[in-house]
Formats: sequence, C-alpha cells, structure tokens
Amino acid sequence: MATTDALNETIPATELPAEIEAEKQPHKLEKKWSFWFDNQSKAKAQGAAWGASLHKAFTFDTVEDFWGLHDTIFKPSKLTANAEIHLFKAGVEPKWEDPECANGGKWTWVVTNNRKAALDNAWLETLMALIGEQFDEADEICGVVASIRPKQDKLSLWTRTKSNEAVLMGIGKKWKEILDVTDKIAFNNHDDSRRSRFTV
Repeated sequence: MATTDALNETIPATELPAEIEAEKQPHKLEKKWSFWFDNQSKAKAQGAAWGASLHKAFTFDTVEDFWGLHDTIFKPSKLTANAEIHLFKAGVEPKWEDPECANGGKWTWVVTNNRKAALDNAWLETLMALIGEQFDEADEICGVVASIRPKQDKLSLWTRTKSNEAVLMGIGKKWKEILDVTDKIAFNNHDDSRRSRFTV
C-alpha cells in the first residue's frame, strides 16, 4: 500500500492542485440537450390543442447535470398514464412541426415485459447513447420520447430524415443493439405515422 510520503515523492506537490482542480471541472457534452414533459390527459380534459401541455423542463450540457437530473426527476416510471418525457437536442422542439423534425420520422419500440423496469433501463441506455455520441448517424437524430400509456409503454427515437434508408437502418440497428432486444422495432414517417415503413 502506498503511503502519503511515497505518493508525495512520486507526484510533486506543485502538480497536485491542478490535477485536483481538473477533477472538479464539469465534463462538457458535445451538444446541449433539453428534457421536456407532456401530460396529454390533462390537456384533453381542459380541451387544449395538441402541444399545449408540452413544456421544456431543463437544458443541460454536462455529464454531472445529466446524472443529477436523471437520478432525481427524469425517469419514465415516475410518470402517470398518458404522460410523456422527452430528451431532444437543445433548440429542437419535440413536435412534428419543428423544422428539424418535419422531414423525419421515428423508430418505435413497444415495451412488452416487466414494463416499468424495462422502460427505465431502455430509457437510460438510450439517453447515455445519445449524449455520449454513440450513434454513427448522431446528426440525424433529434431526440427520444418515452410514452406512458395504460396498456403499453413505448420509446420512440426521432430522426431528421425519412428518405435515406441506409441512414435509417443504421440508426435502427444501432438502437436495437443499445436496447439489447430481439423484438421488432418499426420506423414511421411523421407525415404518415400510421404506416410502418421499415422494421429491424
């Protein structure tokens, strides 16, 4: 076991403060990200238009802020039925009408077993892959949505494109790998969300 004296002999005292200071610095992410909340059942009860209940909750750009937010607030299992939580690149609204999303679509995975635990785990794995830039096609991804419903929960990974099949398949295959699932996931255009175009 190294003693304090041995450690001080190995590392000059003049270098310690800079190293300690560097460890205190927040770890910046490549991009800024924003969490959004939406409670659609509340909006429907009030007769509000779609999107009226969508609210940006927090924008972050460090690893430390991400973990603090995720651990305390932003877990899908904490949401009530018909609510959604979103993580999107800062400056992009989780709406089909947003210019970054308008020409895209989404990959969707429906949670079938052990719903709450599986959803929380898949959500966290997806968030870490997004903020950690694990997708080769990261610039083509807008964000991810966790949707809580009475009978099933789902995750949707939104893309900027709907026409580049090679890019879309790359995103879909990588996401399945990240989710570690064998279930089929389907891609739908935002402008025709009822029709599945691709599956992996």
